[in-house]
Amino acid sequence: MRSPNSFDRFLSTLISGDRPASRQVLREEIAQLSAPSDAYEALLWPAMAQLEALYVEDRINAAAHALATRILRSLVDQVQTLLTPATPTGRQVIIACPAGETEELGAQMVADLLESRGWKVAFLGGGVPGDEILGLVGTMRPDVLMLYGTQPSGVPEVRRLVDLIRDVGVQPTMNILVSGGVFNRAEGLWNEVNADYFAPDIRATLDLIETAPPRDPDDRLAGASRKRRRRRRPEEVLTA
Repeated sequence: MRSPNSFDRFLSTLISGDRPASRQVLREEIAQLSAPSDAYEALLWPAMAQLEALYVEDRINAAAHALATRILRSLVDQVQTLLTPATPTGRQVIIACPAGETEELGAQMVADLLESRGWKVAFLGGGVPGDEILGLVGTMRPDVLMLYGTQPSGVPEVRRLVDLIRDVGVQPTMNILVSGGVFNRAEGLWNEVNADYFAPDIRATLDLIETAPPRDPDDRLAGASRKRRRRRRPEEVLTA
């Protein structure tokens, strides 16, 4: 568990652009943890989420956000090399972001940890057309497709992709999970895009991916059996 002081120090070094100091705080934190993988939940993901919140709330500008997130990405890359891979489980996941999504870091962190837990991971990031993601689903036949998004502009693309996959019927037992800032900020939005699951943070994401049973192939639309919230108009989503 992180201490409030270490997190505040870490966040401050990121926002100020102090690369050496941010590395030092991270090294000190890892030394106090049971394993390097714990740094994702204790420090790295919370820092990413806090930076996004500060930016959305106009408490830091675009330059500070870009500087901090790029330092954070480099630190995530360094921690990934410290992870000890587990025995392969035989399970597979595709992790992608909507076209135009600029922040892929949360998806990358999930990819790192699942790979260290023995999953075969295809991490696509952003910019891959939906029909090509569909093609990869048909080729890999993964257990889970995770779609990570932070921007409201990517929501329609997520909905189109989910509907396309379900309409075609490829890999009908595959669960589709969504995560990322835009789904955290707009309650029930994950249901609106017909996803099977939503996870607000890295622990919930890993738990759901690893423990959720295979999807019922007869459930054509993931949200069909759930109580649905009033559908949001596009302008409501964009301002959420």
